[in-house]
Amino acid sequence: MGRADFHYDFPHRSLLSIADLNPLDVQMLLERASHWHGVNRTPDKKHDPLKGLTQINLFFENSTRTQASFELAGKRLGADVVNFSVSASSTAKGETLADTARTLAAMNPDLLVVRHKASGAPDFIARETGLSVINAGDGTREHPTQALLDAFALTERLGDVGGRRILIVGDILHSRVARSNVLLLSLLGAQIRLCAPPTLLPADADRWGVDVFHDLDDAIEGCDAVMTLRLQKERMSGGYIPSEREYFRFYGLTHRRMEAAQPGALVLHPGPMNRGVEIDGALADDEEVSLILDQVEAGVAVRMAVLEMLGEQTRRNTERRR
Repeated sequence: MGRADFHYDFPHRSLLSIADLNPLDVQMLLERASHWHGVNRTPDKKHDPLKGLTQINLFFENSTRTQASFELAGKRLGADVVNFSVSASSTAKGETLADTARTLAAMNPDLLVVRHKASGAPDFIARETGLSVINAGDGTREHPTQALLDAFALTERLGDVGGRRILIVGDILHSRVARSNVLLLSLLGAQIRLCAPPTLLPADADRWGVDVFHDLDDAIEGCDAVMTLRLQKERMSGGYIPSEREYFRFYGLTHRRMEAAQPGALVLHPGPMNRGVEIDGALADDEEVSLILDQVEAGVAVRMAVLEMLGEQTRRNTERRR
Protein backbone atom coordinates (compact mmCIF):
# COMPACT_ATOMS: atom_id res chain seq x y z
CA MET A 1 0.00 0.00 0.00
CA GLY A 2 1.68 3.20 -1.19
CA ARG A 3 1.01 6.75 -0.16
CA ALA A 4 -1.74 7.25 -2.73
CA ASP A 5 -3.62 4.23 -1.36
CA PHE A 6 -3.30 5.27 2.27
CA HIS A 7 -6.19 7.26 3.72
CA TYR A 8 -6.56 7.77 7.45
CA ASP A 9 -7.29 11.13 9.00
CA PHE A 10 -5.17 10.74 12.14
CA PRO A 11 -7.12 12.76 14.72
CA HIS A 12 -4.13 13.95 16.78
CA ARG A 13 -1.78 16.86 16.21
CA SER A 14 0.90 15.28 18.44
CA LEU A 15 1.81 11.90 19.95
CA LEU A 16 2.43 12.58 23.63
CA SER A 17 0.89 9.56 25.36
CA ILE A 18 -0.46 6.14 24.50
CA ALA A 19 -3.53 7.18 26.52
CA ASP A 20 -4.43 9.61 23.71
CA LEU A 21 -4.83 6.80 21.17
CA ASN A 22 -7.91 4.71 20.45
CA PRO A 23 -7.85 1.14 19.07
CA LEU A 24 -8.36 2.35 15.48
CA ASP A 25 -5.42 4.76 15.77
CA VAL A 26 -3.22 1.91 16.97
CA GLN A 27 -4.44 -0.45 14.25
CA MET A 28 -3.72 2.08 11.50
CA LEU A 29 -0.30 2.93 12.91
CA LEU A 30 0.66 -0.75 13.07
CA GLU A 31 -0.69 -1.40 9.56
CA ARG A 32 1.27 1.53 8.18
CA ALA A 33 4.34 0.38 10.09
CA SER A 34 3.96 -3.00 8.41
CA HIS A 35 4.07 -1.25 5.03
CA TRP A 36 7.26 0.63 5.88
CA HIS A 37 8.75 -2.49 7.47
CA GLY A 38 8.49 -4.19 4.10
CA VAL A 39 9.83 -1.15 2.24
CA ASN A 40 12.84 -0.99 4.56
CA ARG A 41 13.82 -4.49 3.49
CA THR A 42 14.12 -3.44 -0.17
CA PRO A 43 16.96 -1.54 -1.88
CA ASP A 44 14.64 1.43 -2.54
CA LYS A 45 14.12 2.65 1.02
CA LYS A 46 13.69 6.37 0.40
CA HIS A 47 10.29 7.90 -0.38
CA ASP A 48 8.83 11.38 -0.17
CA PRO A 49 5.61 11.69 1.90
CA LEU A 50 7.35 14.26 4.12
CA LYS A 51 9.10 16.12 1.30
CA GLY A 52 9.23 19.82 2.12
CA LEU A 53 8.67 19.28 5.85
CA THR A 54 11.28 19.92 8.54
CA GLN A 55 11.81 17.58 11.48
CA ILE A 56 13.84 18.63 14.52
CA ASN A 57 15.06 15.95 16.93
CA LEU A 58 15.39 17.70 20.30
CA PHE A 59 17.10 15.34 22.74
CA PHE A 60 17.90 16.55 26.25
CA GLU A 61 18.99 13.02 27.24
CA ASN A 62 21.54 10.77 25.58
CA SER A 63 20.11 8.24 23.18
CA THR A 64 21.42 5.89 20.53
CA ARG A 65 18.56 3.75 19.24
CA THR A 66 15.73 6.24 19.56
CA GLN A 67 17.48 9.26 18.07
CA ALA A 68 19.09 7.26 15.28
CA SER A 69 15.82 5.58 14.33
CA PHE A 70 13.88 8.86 14.32
CA GLU A 71 16.59 10.43 12.14
CA LEU A 72 16.60 7.48 9.77
CA ALA A 73 12.79 7.39 9.69
CA GLY A 74 12.52 11.09 8.82
CA LYS A 75 15.16 10.92 6.11
CA ARG A 76 13.62 7.84 4.51
CA LEU A 77 10.32 9.76 4.32
CA GLY A 78 12.00 12.72 2.62
CA ALA A 79 11.94 15.20 5.51
CA ASP A 80 14.69 17.70 6.22
CA VAL A 81 16.01 16.37 9.55
CA VAL A 82 17.96 18.43 12.08
CA ASN A 83 19.43 16.99 15.28
CA PHE A 84 19.50 19.68 17.97
CA SER A 85 22.48 19.20 20.29
CA VAL A 86 21.41 20.29 23.76
CA SER A 87 24.94 20.13 25.17
CA ALA A 88 26.01 22.75 22.63
CA SER A 89 22.84 24.81 22.93
CA SER A 90 21.82 27.82 24.95
CA THR A 91 20.14 25.55 27.52
CA ALA A 92 23.64 24.78 28.78
CA LYS A 93 23.97 28.52 29.38
CA GLY A 94 20.81 28.77 31.43
CA GLU A 95 18.11 29.31 28.80
CA THR A 96 14.71 28.04 29.97
CA LEU A 97 12.86 25.21 28.29
CA ALA A 98 10.12 27.67 27.30
CA ASP A 99 12.62 30.00 25.63
CA THR A 100 14.27 27.11 23.81
CA ALA A 101 10.87 25.91 22.60
CA ARG A 102 9.82 29.35 21.38
CA THR A 103 13.16 29.86 19.63
CA LEU A 104 12.81 26.59 17.76
CA ALA A 105 9.17 27.34 16.91
CA ALA A 106 10.26 30.65 15.36
CA MET A 107 12.27 28.62 12.83
CA ASN A 108 8.97 27.12 11.59
CA PRO A 109 9.69 23.39 11.83
CA ASP A 110 6.83 21.00 11.13
CA LEU A 111 7.63 18.09 13.44
CA LEU A 112 9.44 18.19 16.77
CA VAL A 113 10.71 14.97 18.37
CA VAL A 114 11.44 15.55 22.07
CA ARG A 115 13.22 13.50 24.72
CA HIS A 116 13.61 15.05 28.16
CA LYS A 117 14.46 13.92 31.69
CA ALA A 118 11.43 15.78 33.10
CA SER A 119 8.05 14.06 32.91
CA GLY A 120 5.63 16.23 30.95
CA ALA A 121 8.26 18.23 29.06
CA PRO A 122 7.00 17.25 25.56
CA ASP A 123 3.44 18.24 26.57
CA PHE A 124 4.76 21.60 27.79
CA ILE A 125 6.62 22.20 24.52
CA ALA A 126 3.54 21.28 22.49
CA ARG A 127 1.44 23.80 24.46
CA GLU A 128 4.08 26.53 24.23
CA THR A 129 4.70 26.19 20.50
CA GLY A 130 1.54 24.73 18.95
CA LEU A 131 3.82 22.43 16.94
CA SER A 132 3.33 18.76 16.19
CA VAL A 133 5.36 17.08 18.96
CA ILE A 134 6.34 13.43 19.35
CA ASN A 135 7.26 12.25 22.83
CA ALA A 136 10.51 10.28 22.49
CA GLY A 137 10.61 9.60 26.23
CA ASP A 138 9.91 11.94 29.14
CA GLY A 139 11.29 11.22 32.58
CA THR A 140 9.68 8.13 34.06
CA ARG A 141 6.29 8.85 32.48
CA GLU A 142 5.98 7.54 28.91
CA HIS A 143 7.74 6.41 25.74
CA PRO A 144 4.86 5.86 23.28
CA THR A 145 6.82 4.94 20.15
CA GLN A 146 8.75 2.30 22.10
CA ALA A 147 5.48 0.69 23.16
CA LEU A 148 4.22 0.80 19.57
CA LEU A 149 7.35 -0.88 18.24
CA ASP A 150 7.18 -3.51 20.99
CA ALA A 151 3.57 -4.24 20.05
CA PHE A 152 4.55 -4.38 16.38
CA ALA A 153 7.37 -6.86 17.03
CA LEU A 154 5.00 -9.03 19.08
CA THR A 155 2.20 -8.99 16.52
CA GLU A 156 4.63 -9.88 13.74
CA ARG A 157 5.44 -13.12 15.58
CA LEU A 158 2.23 -13.84 17.51
CA GLY A 159 -0.31 -12.52 15.02
CA ASP A 160 -2.37 -10.89 17.77
CA VAL A 161 -1.69 -9.97 21.39
CA GLY A 162 -5.35 -10.06 22.41
CA GLY A 163 -5.72 -12.60 25.23
CA ARG A 164 -1.97 -13.18 25.43
CA ARG A 165 -0.27 -13.17 28.81
CA ILE A 166 2.68 -10.78 28.81
CA LEU A 167 5.09 -10.26 31.68
CA ILE A 168 7.15 -7.10 32.26
CA VAL A 169 9.98 -7.66 34.74
CA GLY A 170 12.64 -5.38 36.17
CA ASP A 171 13.00 -1.74 37.12
CA ILE A 172 9.36 -0.78 36.62
CA LEU A 173 9.58 2.11 39.07
CA HIS A 174 11.81 4.18 36.78
CA SER A 175 10.52 2.82 33.46
CA ARG A 176 8.56 4.97 31.01
CA VAL A 177 8.66 1.96 28.68
CA ALA A 178 6.71 -0.14 31.21
CA ARG A 179 4.03 2.52 31.64
CA SER A 180 3.48 2.96 27.90
CA ASN A 181 3.46 -0.79 27.31
CA VAL A 182 0.90 -1.41 30.06
CA LEU A 183 -1.39 1.19 28.45
CA LEU A 184 -0.95 -0.08 24.90
CA LEU A 185 -0.94 -3.83 25.47
CA SER A 186 -3.99 -3.51 27.73
CA LEU A 187 -5.72 -1.52 24.99
CA LEU A 188 -4.97 -4.40 22.60
CA GLY A 189 -6.50 -6.93 25.00
CA ALA A 190 -3.40 -8.53 26.50
CA GLN A 191 -3.22 -9.74 30.09
CA ILE A 192 -0.34 -7.93 31.76
CA ARG A 193 1.81 -9.10 34.65
CA LEU A 194 4.45 -7.01 36.42
CA CYS A 195 7.30 -8.49 38.44
CA ALA A 196 9.97 -6.66 40.45
CA PRO A 197 11.35 -6.40 43.94
CA PRO A 198 9.13 -4.14 46.09
CA THR A 199 11.76 -1.37 45.90
CA LEU A 200 11.43 -1.23 42.09
CA LEU A 201 7.64 -1.20 41.84
CA PRO A 202 5.60 2.02 41.81
CA ALA A 203 3.41 2.42 44.89
CA ASP A 204 0.27 2.50 42.71
CA ALA A 205 1.16 -0.48 40.48
CA ASP A 206 -1.73 -2.50 41.90
CA ARG A 207 -4.07 0.09 40.39
CA TRP A 208 -2.72 -0.27 36.85
CA GLY A 209 -5.12 -3.09 35.99
CA VAL A 210 -2.32 -5.68 36.04
CA ASP A 211 -1.28 -8.66 38.15
CA VAL A 212 1.70 -7.85 40.39
CA PHE A 213 4.34 -10.41 41.41
CA HIS A 214 7.58 -10.33 43.38
CA ASP A 215 8.70 -13.87 42.51
CA LEU A 216 9.84 -14.21 38.88
CA ASP A 217 9.37 -17.98 38.72
CA ASP A 218 5.72 -17.57 39.71
CA ALA A 219 5.19 -14.59 37.41
CA ILE A 220 6.62 -16.23 34.31
CA GLU A 221 4.44 -19.34 34.50
CA GLY A 222 2.24 -19.65 31.41
CA CYS A 223 3.35 -16.37 29.81
CA ASP A 224 3.45 -15.90 26.03
CA ALA A 225 6.10 -13.17 26.14
CA VAL A 226 8.46 -11.67 28.70
CA MET A 227 9.86 -8.16 28.51
CA THR A 228 12.81 -7.51 30.78
CA LEU A 229 13.85 -3.95 31.65
CA ARG A 230 17.21 -2.36 32.32
CA LEU A 231 18.17 -1.28 35.83
CA GLN A 232 18.20 2.50 35.45
CA LYS A 233 21.03 3.22 37.86
CA GLU A 234 21.26 6.83 36.65
CA ARG A 235 17.82 7.47 38.16
CA MET A 236 18.55 5.69 41.44
CA SER A 237 19.60 7.71 44.46
CA GLY A 238 19.51 4.93 47.05
CA GLY A 239 19.99 1.21 47.62
CA TYR A 240 17.22 -0.28 45.50
CA ILE A 241 18.93 -3.69 45.20
CA PRO A 242 21.62 -5.43 47.30
CA SER A 243 23.89 -6.01 44.26
CA GLU A 244 23.70 -6.77 40.56
CA ARG A 245 24.68 -10.38 41.27
CA GLU A 246 21.81 -10.78 43.72
CA TYR A 247 19.44 -9.07 41.29
CA PHE A 248 20.33 -11.49 38.49
CA ARG A 249 19.90 -14.42 40.85
CA PHE A 250 16.30 -13.50 41.62
CA TYR A 251 15.17 -11.46 38.59
CA GLY A 252 17.56 -12.29 35.76
CA LEU A 253 15.98 -13.90 32.69
CA THR A 254 17.53 -17.20 31.58
CA HIS A 255 16.67 -20.17 29.39
CA ARG A 256 15.94 -22.19 32.51
CA ARG A 257 13.45 -19.65 33.80
CA MET A 258 11.76 -19.43 30.40
CA GLU A 259 10.92 -23.15 30.62
CA ALA A 260 7.99 -22.21 32.88
CA ALA A 261 6.51 -19.97 30.18
CA GLN A 262 4.30 -21.15 27.34
CA PRO A 263 6.07 -23.21 24.65
CA GLY A 264 7.45 -20.79 22.08
CA ALA A 265 7.32 -17.84 24.46
CA LEU A 266 9.18 -14.75 23.28
CA VAL A 267 11.68 -12.45 24.99
CA LEU A 268 11.91 -8.68 24.56
CA HIS A 269 14.25 -5.98 25.86
CA PRO A 270 13.95 -2.27 24.96
CA GLY A 271 17.68 -1.69 25.40
CA PRO A 272 20.31 -0.77 26.19
CA MET A 273 20.92 -4.22 27.58
CA ASN A 274 23.04 -5.23 30.59
CA ARG A 275 24.02 -8.82 29.96
CA GLY A 276 24.27 -10.88 33.11
CA VAL A 277 22.21 -8.37 35.08
CA GLU A 278 18.65 -8.46 33.73
CA ILE A 279 19.15 -11.08 31.02
CA ASP A 280 21.57 -13.88 30.25
CA GLY A 281 23.58 -13.23 27.09
CA ALA A 282 22.83 -16.66 25.61
CA LEU A 283 19.10 -16.01 25.88
CA ALA A 284 19.38 -12.51 24.42
CA ASP A 285 21.18 -13.96 21.37
CA ASP A 286 18.81 -16.89 20.86
CA GLU A 287 17.02 -16.00 17.62
CA GLU A 288 14.34 -18.63 18.26
CA VAL A 289 12.93 -16.72 21.23
CA SER A 290 14.57 -13.28 21.32
CA LEU A 291 12.85 -10.34 19.61
CA ILE A 292 15.54 -7.84 20.63
CA LEU A 293 16.88 -7.21 17.12
CA ASP A 294 13.32 -7.35 15.74
CA GLN A 295 12.49 -4.50 18.11
CA VAL A 296 15.38 -2.42 16.77
CA GLU A 297 14.28 -3.02 13.17
CA ALA A 298 10.65 -2.30 14.04
CA GLY A 299 11.65 1.02 15.59
CA VAL A 300 12.40 2.62 12.23
CA ALA A 301 9.19 1.38 10.60
CA VAL A 302 6.96 2.40 13.51
CA ARG A 303 8.52 5.85 13.72
CA MET A 304 8.07 6.25 9.96
CA ALA A 305 4.37 5.49 10.44
CA VAL A 306 4.05 8.04 13.26
CA LEU A 307 5.97 10.74 11.39
CA GLU A 308 3.99 10.13 8.20
CA MET A 309 0.60 10.40 9.92
CA LEU A 310 1.53 13.52 11.88
CA GLY A 311 3.16 15.02 8.79
CA GLU A 312 -0.04 14.55 6.80
CA GLN A 313 -1.99 16.12 9.65
CA THR A 314 0.39 19.09 9.58
CA ARG A 315 -0.12 19.51 5.83
CA ARG A 316 -3.90 19.45 6.22
CA ASN A 317 -3.80 22.03 9.02
CA THR A 318 -1.57 24.30 6.92
CA GLU A 319 -3.91 24.06 3.95
CA ARG A 320 -6.95 24.90 6.10
CA ARG A 321 -5.25 28.08 7.32
CA ARG A 322 -4.61 29.33 3.79
